[in-house]
Formats: sequence, C-alpha cells, structure tokens
Amino acid sequence: MTFSYSFKSAFKSLCREKWINLLSILTVASSLLIITLTAFFLYNIEIIANSLPERFSIVAYLKDDLSSEETQAVIDTIKRRADIAGLKYISKEDAIKELQHTLKDTGYILEGLTENPLSSSIEIKLKKDFVTPSSAKHVAGEIKKTAGIDEVYYGEKIADAIHLLRRSMQNMSVIIFLTISSGVIFVTYSTVKILFYRRKQEIEIIKLLGATKGFLRMPFLIEGGSIGFFGGLIGIIGAMLFYLAVTYRLSMVIPMLKTLLFPFEILVVLPLIGIMFGIIGSLIAIGRLKL
Repeated sequence: MTFSYSFKSAFKSLCREKWINLLSILTVASSLLIITLTAFFLYNIEIIANSLPERFSIVAYLKDDLSSEETQAVIDTIKRRADIAGLKYISKEDAIKELQHTLKDTGYILEGLTENPLSSSIEIKLKKDFVTPSSAKHVAGEIKKTAGIDEVYYGEKIADAIHLLRRSMQNMSVIIFLTISSGVIFVTYSTVKILFYRRKQEIEIIKLLGATKGFLRMPFLIEGGSIGFFGGLIGIIGAMLFYLAVTYRLSMVIPMLKTLLFPFEILVVLPLIGIMFGIIGSLIAIGRLKL
C-alpha cells in the first residue's frame, strides 16, 4: 500500500508539474549526453593510446664479432625476461635490404659501399605495463648489460608521450564526470525542493494523519529517480543521433571517422546513472527539509 501510494503520488506530481519536470529532464538529458559524448571520445582515444605501446620498441644492436651461437644466446637471455612481450632478430643483410626498400628512389645514396655498414639488431617489444618512461629506461639499461650487446636505443620521448597521453585521458575523464555529475545532482536537488514547497500544504495534512517521514519522502525519491531515468533515455537518443551523424554524414567528408567505435555498454548504463543521480539529488534535498 505504501509503495502503491508513493508511485501514484509521484506520477501525479510529474504530470501536474510537467513543465518544471520537463525542463529538469531536458537539463539532465543534456548533462548525461555530455558525459556520453565525452566517454565516446575518450573511449576512442583510449583505444589509440592502448595501441601505441604495441608500436613502441627497444632496439638492441649486437656486436659485429658474435658467432651464431653467441647471437642465439643473447636472444634467449633477453627472451627470458618477464617484461618482454616479444622480440625479432634482424640480421645485417635484412637490415640493409630494409634500408634499400625504405630509400627506394633515393637508393643511389648506398651506391659505392663496399661493405654493409649496418649491425645486426634485436627489436624488442615490451609488455604494456612496462611502457612507461621509468620502466623503459630501466629495461634498456638492463639489456645493455647483456654480454654481446653493443648499444641500446629506445624512444624515450615516445614512451613519455604514451604515458602522458594515457594519464591525461584518465584525469580528464574523472574531472568531466565529477563536474557533470555534480550538475545533474544539483538540478535534481533543486527540482525536488521546488516540488516539495508546492506540495507543502498537502504534506502537512498527511503528517497530521500520522504519516511517517519515510512515507513522505518516498514519492520525492521516486520523482527524482524518474527525472534521472527519462533524462538518461533522452540522452541515449541524442548520443545515437550524434554517432550516426558522425559515422554516416561527416565520414563522407572525413573518411577516418568511420573507424570510430561507440561504447554501446554505456547506453544500458546511462538510465541507471540517471536514476542514481536523481535519487542522490532527492536525498540531499529532502534531507535538508524539515518533515
């Protein structure tokens, strides 16, 4: 009976104060849409950032006087390291062929060489967790100590850029989420507070009849949750329209946009996030009122 009354009371209030509630729902929808679009862009940037460590590598140049057995021993020693994801041996012959292929039309630069000036090398891929400035530097230093290694090169600036990009994306997502979430909670808080004062006389009568605080607060919690829920649904529609516009319309001008992926999981979560923010805002509002 209590829940039935609470839902009926909340529904009547939503219909009676439709303009206030509609404005609140649209405001919540806009805020949740911003969160969704931010998640969309950060999701794609995160995909790019996650693929960068796979392209990062350390190149270890071998000494020229190593035998095939010594070369294999160096490879096995490096391969046994826990921080190595994989490696590739590049002989002097393969290195000069790759250089000739890279130069192509300017291959005449290599004409006149009587011997191969390049060294054999090992291209080393690190595990993702170790592609940080400090870890890459440490691993490069340890590999350089290996017998048979002449020199080690690693892209220090590349490692710095990858680490900075991933850290920036994480910080940015947290800041945007907390900022927009605070706005959604404030909107719900303000709306519920207005609705309370508009029904104050009705609430006073119910209190005289012996209604408990929980009984009086329940309709407002339902209203706040409903505002968040419908705001989430409208946010989903807006997010899908934006995604379709980007991938089907703008991609005709910028083909690269076709590769963008949408985190469809957020479409399921968005109404739930709206409900959660709505209830939190309502709890804050009725918690500060004297019932």
